[in-house]
Amino acid sequence: MITAFFVFDIHHYLSLEILKKQQLNIESYRSNNPVLTIVYYLLVYIAVTALSLPGATILTLAGGGVFGLLWGTVIVSFASTLGATLAFLAARFLFRDSINSHFSSRMKAIDSGIDKDGAFYLFTLRLVPIFPFFMINLTMGLTTLKLWHFYWVSQLGMLAGTIVYVNAGTQLAKINSLSDILSPVLLGSFVLLGFFPLFAKKLIETIKKVKIYRHWHKPKQFDNNLIVIGAGAAGLVTSYIASAVKAKVTLIEKHKMGGDCLNTGCVPSKALICTAKHLSHIKRSKEFGIKQASADFDFADAMERVQAIIKTIEPHDSIERYSKLGVDIVEGEAKIISPWEVQITTAAGIKTLSTRCIVIAAGACPFIPTIPGIDQVAPLTSDNIWNLTELPKRLLVLGGGPIGCELTQCFARLGSQVTLLQRNSRLMVREDKEASEAVQTAFEEEGIDIKVNHSAKEFIIENGEKILLAEAQGQLVKIPFDQILIAVGRTANVNGYGAEQIGIKLSANKTIEINGFQQTNFPNIYACGDVSGPFQFTHTAAHQAWYASVNALFGQFKRFRTDYSVIPWATFTDPEVARVGLNEQEAKKQNIAYEVVNYEINDLDRAIADSEAHGFVKVLTQPGKDKILGVTIVGERAGDLIAEFVLAMKHGLGLNKILATIHIYPTMAEANKYAAGNWKRKHSPKQLLKCLGHYHAWRRRG
Repeated sequence: MITAFFVFDIHHYLSLEILKKQQLNIESYRSNNPVLTIVYYLLVYIAVTALSLPGATILTLAGGGVFGLLWGTVIVSFASTLGATLAFLAARFLFRDSINSHFSSRMKAIDSGIDKDGAFYLFTLRLVPIFPFFMINLTMGLTTLKLWHFYWVSQLGMLAGTIVYVNAGTQLAKINSLSDILSPVLLGSFVLLGFFPLFAKKLIETIKKVKIYRHWHKPKQFDNNLIVIGAGAAGLVTSYIASAVKAKVTLIEKHKMGGDCLNTGCVPSKALICTAKHLSHIKRSKEFGIKQASADFDFADAMERVQAIIKTIEPHDSIERYSKLGVDIVEGEAKIISPWEVQITTAAGIKTLSTRCIVIAAGACPFIPTIPGIDQVAPLTSDNIWNLTELPKRLLVLGGGPIGCELTQCFARLGSQVTLLQRNSRLMVREDKEASEAVQTAFEEEGIDIKVNHSAKEFIIENGEKILLAEAQGQLVKIPFDQILIAVGRTANVNGYGAEQIGIKLSANKTIEINGFQQTNFPNIYACGDVSGPFQFTHTAAHQAWYASVNALFGQFKRFRTDYSVIPWATFTDPEVARVGLNEQEAKKQNIAYEVVNYEINDLDRAIADSEAHGFVKVLTQPGKDKILGVTIVGERAGDLIAEFVLAMKHGLGLNKILATIHIYPTMAEANKYAAGNWKRKHSPKQLLKCLGHYHAWRRRG
C-alpha cells in the first residue's frame, strides 16, 4: 500500500491545490451522501495515518472544509487517534523485538522512563505540532507504553492542533499554503503549551515535596552539607567524594570503620582462601613434579593471619586517614530525627547535627532463617565465623550461593569434613549451568558432600549430637554435624537509626527504596550500598556512592542516574567464576537474541604450565556482530581476567578490538584473545576465502 501510494502518484491528490479545486465537488457529494462521506473520509484518514503516509494535514483541512468546525473536529480527532494507534501497534509487532535485541540495554533505560512518565512524554510531544506525529506513533510503539494510555493521551494531546487545522479548513479559500496556518506566534504558543505537562509534573513534585516535609521544621542554616551513616565501602566513598569537593561532611559509625568488607567479608575470606589454596597445592604436589610435600598447619595460626591482614589493611579505612582527607568522623550511634537532623549518641553524650542532605550507607547483615531449633545449635554466619580458633570437625553449610560455596571449599581444604546443603537443584543458581557444574565437580573431587534439592526443616539434639532434619524428595533425612554455617543471603540494615520513625519507605525486597538517583522518598535523603541494593558487592556500593554523593551535593544543578549497564562480579572458589553482563540463562529469560562463543582453557599454554588447565571463557554477542552482551569465565584468576571484558563493554569495544590487542605470552589473559579468535573464525568470510584460495592456486601456476 505504501509503495502504491508513491508509484501511482496518489499523494498528488492529497495536496492543497487539488483540495481547493475539488472543494465544491466534495461538498456537493457530502450533501447528497452524508453518511457515506463520513465513512469514506474516516477510512482514508485512518489508512493514511496508520501507514504513516504524508497527507494527514491536507485531510484535516478537508475535514474542516467539508464538515465544519464542530463535526470536523470530532471526526478528525477520532480518525487521527485510531490511525495513530494502528501505526503504534504496527511498530510494536513488526519492529519492537528486533530493536530490543540490538539495543537491549538502552531500551531498558527508555522503558524504565516510559513506565514511570510515559504519559507525560507523549502528552508533551502531542501538544507541539512541529514534532512529526507519525514518528511519535512509531517510536512509542517500540516502548512498553500501554495501548490504552497511548490512545487516550493521543486523543487528548492532539485535540489542540486538530482544532487549529480544522478551523483553518473552514477558511480554505483564504489559505494559499500550509505556512499560512501556523504563524510564528501560533507555533510559539504550541511550544509553550507543550511545556505545560512538564510544568504540571514539576508542580506535582513540588506539592509532593511540600506534603512529605509538612510535619518537619527545616533549619534556617546547617552544620553540614552532608551526613553519612555507616563507614563501610559506600559510606567511605560518599564521604571521600564530599570532602574532595570541599563540602562539610560528617561520617558516623557505631561499630568498626571499613564495614563488613574489611572486618567480616571480602578481606578475611580472601585471606583464609589464600591459606586454603596453598594447602591444596601441597596435596597436589605430584602434579608439580614434587614426589612428597607436607605442611605443619594449625588452624589457630591461619585465623591469626586473617586478623593480622585485617590490621594491615585497616589504615586504608581508618579514622586517621579520613580525618586528614577532611571528613569529620564521629564514633557513635546515629538516629535520624528529622529529614535534616541526626542525633548521635557517643560515649561523651548525645548531640544533634543538622545537614542539608543525609546519605544512608548502613549495609546489611547475614539472614538467619526461622528454622525450628536453630537457636540451640549456635549457628555461625559470615559475621562471627572469624572468631573461631578451633577447626570444626564436621561443618554443615546451609546455602549454595557465593558465600556458602567459598567458605565450603575453604574449610574443606583446611581439614573440615564439610556437607553443603542446597535447596535448589544446583549450586550458584545465578550462573549458567556449566559454570555451577564445574564448581560442583571440583567440590566433589575434594571430598565435599553436596546435597542439592534438600530443604532444612528442623534442628534437634539427639544423644548430645547436633542433627539437621532435612527434606529430600518427600523424605526426611538426618544430617549430623558439629557446627553449622548459615549462608542463605543477607538482609539490609533498615532499622535502628530512625529511618522507620520518620517514614522512609522500603522496597518489596526489604531494602530502602530508592529512585534512579539514589534518592529515598525524602528528596534530600539518599541511600547506597547493601542497604539499598540491588547488588550487594563492595564495588557496586562504591559505584552507587559516587552518584549518591554527587546528586546530594549538586542535584539542584544536574542529577546523574546510576548506571548499572556493566556490573561485574566473581565468586572466589577454585575454579573461580567471574561474570559481567548477561549470561545465557538470563538472555533466554529476557528473550534477547545472542550468539555464543567458547574457549576451553585446557588448551591454554600458561594454564597447562601451571597445572591449572581447566575452565572456559564464554562470550555472548549480538547475532552476526562482535558486540559483547556478557561474559562468563570459569578458571584460575577468572576474577582478574574478566576486567578486560568489563572495560570493553563499558566503552563499546567489540571482540575484534580484543583480538587486535597484543597479549603477553604466556599468560592466562591470552584466553580472552583466543575466545575473540574463535568468534572471528566462526564469522570468517567463507566465500571470500574460497576466492582467495583460487587466486593463490592461480598464482602458484606461474
